[in-house]
Amino acid sequence: MGYTSDDEKLLDEAYQDLLASCKKICKNDEDWNFIKRAYFLAKEAHQGIRRRSGEPYLLHPIAVAKIAVEEIGLGVKSVVASLLHDVVEDTDYTVEDIEHIFGPKIATMVDGLTKMSGVFNADTSEQAEYFRKVLLTLSDDVRVILIKIADRLHNMRTLQFMPRNKQIKITGETIYLFAPLAYRLGLYPIKSELEDLCMKYRFPEEYKQIKRKIEETEVARQEYIDRFCAPIIETLDRNNIEYEISGRIKSIYSIWTKMQRKQIPFEEIYDLFAVRIVFKALPFPSEKTQCWQIYSSITDIYAPKQDRLRDWISMPKANGYEALHSTVMGLDGAWVEVQIRTQRMEEIAERGFAAHWKYKKATLSQSDDAFDNWLKHIRDALSSPTENAVEFLDNFKLSLYTSEITVFTPKGEQRVLPFGATALDFAYDIHTKIGDKAIGAKINHKIEPITKQLKSGDQIEIITADTAKPKAEWLNLVTTTKAKQKITAFLKREQQNNVENGIAIFEEQLAKYNITLSGRVLRKVIPAYGCINKDEFYSKIGAGIISLDNLEKVLKSSSKSKILKFWKLWRDTDESNEQPSSADHDTASDDGSDEFVIARCCNPLPGDSVVGFRDPATGKIFVHKATCDELNRLASQFGKHIIKEKIKWSQHKAVSYLSGIELRGIDRMGLLLEIIQIVSGDFNINMREIHFGSHDGIFEGQISLYVQDAEALSSLMDKFRQIKGIDSVKRIMEEHRD
Repeated sequence: MGYTSDDEKLLDEAYQDLLASCKKICKNDEDWNFIKRAYFLAKEAHQGIRRRSGEPYLLHPIAVAKIAVEEIGLGVKSVVASLLHDVVEDTDYTVEDIEHIFGPKIATMVDGLTKMSGVFNADTSEQAEYFRKVLLTLSDDVRVILIKIADRLHNMRTLQFMPRNKQIKITGETIYLFAPLAYRLGLYPIKSELEDLCMKYRFPEEYKQIKRKIEETEVARQEYIDRFCAPIIETLDRNNIEYEISGRIKSIYSIWTKMQRKQIPFEEIYDLFAVRIVFKALPFPSEKTQCWQIYSSITDIYAPKQDRLRDWISMPKANGYEALHSTVMGLDGAWVEVQIRTQRMEEIAERGFAAHWKYKKATLSQSDDAFDNWLKHIRDALSSPTENAVEFLDNFKLSLYTSEITVFTPKGEQRVLPFGATALDFAYDIHTKIGDKAIGAKINHKIEPITKQLKSGDQIEIITADTAKPKAEWLNLVTTTKAKQKITAFLKREQQNNVENGIAIFEEQLAKYNITLSGRVLRKVIPAYGCINKDEFYSKIGAGIISLDNLEKVLKSSSKSKILKFWKLWRDTDESNEQPSSADHDTASDDGSDEFVIARCCNPLPGDSVVGFRDPATGKIFVHKATCDELNRLASQFGKHIIKEKIKWSQHKAVSYLSGIELRGIDRMGLLLEIIQIVSGDFNINMREIHFGSHDGIFEGQISLYVQDAEALSSLMDKFRQIKGIDSVKRIMEEHRD
């Protein structure tokens, strides 16, 4: 079926809107004709195809092309590739056809985008391999990734037309990979919108609540900003500076994550906005000097908070971001962040990578090197042959982190590492052999353990020993992709040797009892020795961790075991009228035979909003909190295993669940006794552990206790907040508590 007259009208309006946006990038008739040819080919190719909304499918590539030119700042070739990005995948046209009509460059870009479209629809190992291949083009032509981000942004803007299970899968992918990737490429507005849209569909009630509160406080907030900015405007005008000044509110997602992280209500978020000054730089003196002059003028008016000064002009972020951030004491005793940047810096902050390359030829700055070095590291990371699919995606995610520190070698060479990096990360950043043999470090000429977390400005010298070698626990001590990959590669080589030795030792022991190695034997001995699978079993034998002295006793023992189920979960039917096929998405069994397991990463309680994930290996359904970061990771890699139906807690209250509370406040006599009285006396709750410490009049403590549900835990926490001197009460989500 072709286009209706209404379709034609819609398409023509969208196309004319795109052409209006392209005026800034089209230099001649050849450029206009290039775009026109791409549009009409895409129109013919997608004839009769519609989106879930019922609109002509062609509206999607037009929207992606507009995002590419308007919001990312790409050029004519990118507009053409955006218009054609789904043609090869969805129609009879081939990459060779595209090359014949539009040339090799467009064909390569479309080919990359076509491969990208399959990334999140295949099984996990194929998914990762596609992703690896496509990202290898990142350092050759970043435009492919930028267009894919534009594609994802438009899909997120129209996500309301997708069924619930698809929304969970797509938002999981987006928050786990696409938003961090947009951030790493400097696309701050797109990153923020992707995060907000993810929240809108995953946590709609919380999203609406925060949005409503922002709107309710808008008038008072704007009045405060106007009063705060008035003396700054007077100073800038007096100095004849051409500028724009505005108050920028935090995104809904960033407000929500801060509320979650600090476990505080909206009313206690005091840094809801920042004041931004964007000025037109003069040819002389340098942009850096002019930024500092404006900073000086502002601090003549408002007192600065010294520990909140951020100089990203002297040392730009790896994604090219440059600005001067300062927090000053504003009116009515409120701290206000002020951001100072030039128009060039503003364009890079808004447009990221595209603007970075635009200015690269005009001015060579440290940000160029940082960007190029990051691309080189990405290429190295993607080339690693040692990783399986999940490791690959996790390590690529690590490479997107952008909170950075700058440290120095003994000879004064600068090295940029992610915030939280240890001396061991630094060792691997220098060379793999140095990392493998590291036993300690001299940090600022003082001997420190290899696990010491580094700070900006540290000078580090690594101490090595020939007998040293990587340990499995190192993986929890490093933050960089390179360090994790190199440690993993070493451990895999060592494990393989241990496995081979373990098999030989085990078979030798079995021979003493005239028993042949079989699956039945392994099923009996593996759980008896506390192992999950045969590789772990053999590896531990080979490494000497498992002794087979009691093997005869294990072989003669009964293999039966009792299983105690502590909880019951059941499912509700999906409220959506749309019923995706089971091949598309996992479901829970109707006969109640599914085994449910509480996820240890977030420890959900009855009453928490939860989502199920079926482990492909065991078939068990792991129940996560809906806000769990690990759930986002799983949704991005194993989207089809997210349980389609809603998971709901049973109303049975006989079971208690282990949870934890963290307390902080001003110490006083009798405080601990009061806390224990509330737990044991008022609430009749059993405690497992309690740890309290006091220093300089401030106490910090953690309590592990057994509660029936999230409501009971919340009531207990509210009671704690009423105690005199208690400043902070937080729920501990992690399984392991110190």
